[in-house]
Amino acid sequence: MKRHLVSALMLSLIAGLAGAADTAKSTAPASAKEVKKPVSGIATEYIDPSVRVQDNLFTHMNGKWLATTEIPADKSSWGSFAKLNDDIQPQLRAIIEGAASNKAGGPEAQRIGDFYASFMDEARLEQLGLTPLNAELAKIAALNDKKQLPQLISHFNQIGVTAPYGYGIHQDNKDSTKYVADISQDGLGLPDRDYYLKADDKKLADILAKYELHVAKILTLAGDAHGAETAHAIVAFETELAKLQWTKVELRDPIKAYNKVDIAKLNDVAPGYDWNAYLTDAGVAGKVSYVIVSQPSYLKGMTALLDSTPLDTLKAYFQWQLLRTNAAYLNKAFVDENFAFYGTVLSGVTEQRPRWKRGVSVTQNALGEAIGKLYVAEYFPADRKARMEEMVKNLLATYKTSIDKLDWMTPATKKQAQAKLAKFTYKIGYPNKWRDYSALTTSKDDLVGNVLRSRQFDYNKELNKLGKPIDRDEWGMTPQTVNAYYNPEMNEIVFPAAILQAPFFNFDADDAVNYGAVGGVIGHEISHGFDDQGAQYDGDGNLRDWWTAADHKAFAAKTKMLVEQYNEFSPLPGYHVNGELTLGENIADNSGVAIAYKAYKLSLHGKKAPVIDGLTGDQRFYMGFAQVWRLKMREAAQIQQIKTDPHSPGQFRANGPMRNQPGFYDAFGVKPGDKMYLAPKDRVIMW
Repeated sequence: MKRHLVSALMLSLIAGLAGAADTAKSTAPASAKEVKKPVSGIATEYIDPSVRVQDNLFTHMNGKWLATTEIPADKSSWGSFAKLNDDIQPQLRAIIEGAASNKAGGPEAQRIGDFYASFMDEARLEQLGLTPLNAELAKIAALNDKKQLPQLISHFNQIGVTAPYGYGIHQDNKDSTKYVADISQDGLGLPDRDYYLKADDKKLADILAKYELHVAKILTLAGDAHGAETAHAIVAFETELAKLQWTKVELRDPIKAYNKVDIAKLNDVAPGYDWNAYLTDAGVAGKVSYVIVSQPSYLKGMTALLDSTPLDTLKAYFQWQLLRTNAAYLNKAFVDENFAFYGTVLSGVTEQRPRWKRGVSVTQNALGEAIGKLYVAEYFPADRKARMEEMVKNLLATYKTSIDKLDWMTPATKKQAQAKLAKFTYKIGYPNKWRDYSALTTSKDDLVGNVLRSRQFDYNKELNKLGKPIDRDEWGMTPQTVNAYYNPEMNEIVFPAAILQAPFFNFDADDAVNYGAVGGVIGHEISHGFDDQGAQYDGDGNLRDWWTAADHKAFAAKTKMLVEQYNEFSPLPGYHVNGELTLGENIADNSGVAIAYKAYKLSLHGKKAPVIDGLTGDQRFYMGFAQVWRLKMREAAQIQQIKTDPHSPGQFRANGPMRNQPGFYDAFGVKPGDKMYLAPKDRVIMW
């Protein structure tokens, strides 16, 4: 589904904090009141006093942690999000293993247990070797005419195997009351086209060379006596696909990516290919009269490339993608070689995660909401959801007030912005209704079969949406996901249960740190509705221009400045943040902290915040925001993030927004000459 998912964010509970505390005070008998000294919530043990806040907030806040913390051997990065995610793995393991041993748990518990057991049975996987994929390999081997390609690609789309183009179901961006099928670029074994095309980047060139060696090793394990030669042809084919693909920046433009094509006219877009055969096999034919082609130029070039590429090369390519997508579920030789490249070469990780953690992950991929239902029952108190709801309401109210005070938005557009804000919906903790997994068959001795069936099950779920009303109860993340997102097609913000806990919200801390931490995240998610992408959607989730020409001009000037600011940031020598790729998230970071600060000040009701640990309330607010982005990343993973991730690296998510916040300057006395200082004319203030 096409969604604006935010990949590394916290959630919330901010503005409701003071209210909830006041309620507790008013209802408790005087004799039962317990006066507690307020806690700052700031990890002062990690502060590096040798680095001034005014020069580098991130390093000042996290310097000792950065100097003493080693990234775990099985991780590509380590920080607040990764640690919380790691902390809940034993909880999930206990849930899954409990389901496996619960004879009275019913069919759903048995599915969970059988799936996990099939992954943990290493002896059987060694015995089976490559045989679980024999039927799929036979389908590729039987390919003797390119006219069969549409059916094979459709099949690959259904079982989750990478193919030259992908398929998905989502709301029609110009009619959000309907589901529509989307065809988009795909087909690469590396994270981005730059890995194939940036020959002048020595690190990327080295990865590409090692990728070809990896392809050869996997093919050799699968019995190809000419693995090196075959691998060379496969990488050459993928390189040609990469040349056709749109860049990550181009993909951010929802208008450019919205190309409505009648099914009967698909051949006009990408001639010489049997689209009818593909759509029939995909189950789409007869259900819709049109599709959305996300990248028409790619599709046209791809069909020509398929036509000009030898059939043997295509067969080898499909065999490789089948093996690549499923190598982690085969015997040890495949698992180890897969990790050696995708774990070590591509991400810098030196050690595999323990098998039980990988088993938890793969079981969650298939049965996430079934596990989530059990997780919520055990680990998500009801009062946490209630307080979160109150806080989100308070942040939305702060946005409402702020819109009217914007000096760069015209009255006509403010009216439209208020209309959109009024239609925002939010989901907290877990779904109102749980997914039904009764149609998914699992077996404790068939891991690959379980994986393929679960992918087909997911595909069928999406396909069955066509022609039906929009399911507004659906979630794009499971409750046990440490993350949050904004979905412009639904105009909704979503906060899963797992992130609503320490370190992102500290129930014992003074409000300031929580407003800075989770408050900044809530503000971040809401602001996605008004960033350079989200602002192109109206309150009903439709792509519609509701801005005046004057507003477009004023907004473009601000975003241009923000792009230039972030382009200057460099996490590694020779690599800079891509200000255009990260623009939406940078807007959200800057806007989110600005709104959260306003909400914090309002929560004080004119009273002065206490000084705790020698820090004022405003100082704790900004420091709370900065400590959330505590992060270390391996070099290979950092390069991958720069090339593919719409989020800026952690240190710039902490420091970048602060340089634009007047309150930060006041809180710490930032002056000309300080490294965090920007002249007022150079600051980007959106909210």
